[in-house]
Amino acid sequence: MLGTLVNIAAIVLLGCVGLIFKKAISEKCSDLLMKGIGLCVIYIGIAGSLSAGDSISPYDTNSLITIIAMTVGGIIGHALKLDYRMNRLGEKVQEKLAKGDSKSTIAEGFVTASLIYCVGAMAIVGSLQSGLNGDHDTLFIKSLLDGIMSIILAAQLGFGVLLSAIPVLIYQGTITLCAQWIEPFLSTLVIAEMNCIGYILIIAIGLNIAKITKFKVMNYVPGVLIAGIMAYIIEKIPAVYNFLYTV
Repeated sequence: MLGTLVNIAAIVLLGCVGLIFKKAISEKCSDLLMKGIGLCVIYIGIAGSLSAGDSISPYDTNSLITIIAMTVGGIIGHALKLDYRMNRLGEKVQEKLAKGDSKSTIAEGFVTASLIYCVGAMAIVGSLQSGLNGDHDTLFIKSLLDGIMSIILAAQLGFGVLLSAIPVLIYQGTITLCAQWIEPFLSTLVIAEMNCIGYILIIAIGLNIAKITKFKVMNYVPGVLIAGIMAYIIEKIPAVYNFLYTV
């Protein structure tokens, strides 16, 4: 758990630094920075989605799985009202802890940062390495990256960014503690397909941050799990696997 604890400490401590800078930034400058951050996050998402299949080279992630996972995941998320529930949680925290920020900012910061920190190979692979071998190097590197992002996001989105440490603790901590049971199911292909969906969601987050769109990103999160389940099943059926990945 050391790697995950360092990760959440970096998010909280460096997020506090961002909150200090928030007070010194004018509204016009804040809007300018938000759009710039949004463009950077879009770039991260595009680059990540395009390289998600590098680990299964010479093949790549399958667009059919991506489409089905996003569709099914979106339907599940909409039915469960995940985006609404996450935003309601942010509003409740706003009412109790952060009187100075708007409700939408608290919720937006919490959801945005949580998704950015939890999506991606480093969160999964790093947590597995931590749980299986006691190797925390990947999570230490992730901690540095998340900490830098926490400064930037907290300066723009406020206190909600610090709260993202909670889902990071739950997500990475669960993978670490259950690593020996989870690891057999997380093949290279499964992780690649999950990452592809995850980075597409990061693109949507970037578009939201730049105020270009208003995607209810949280509703699509089940798609990450759907993609993983589909990839796991396909990998167990040689005929289907060869058709989708080797043709």
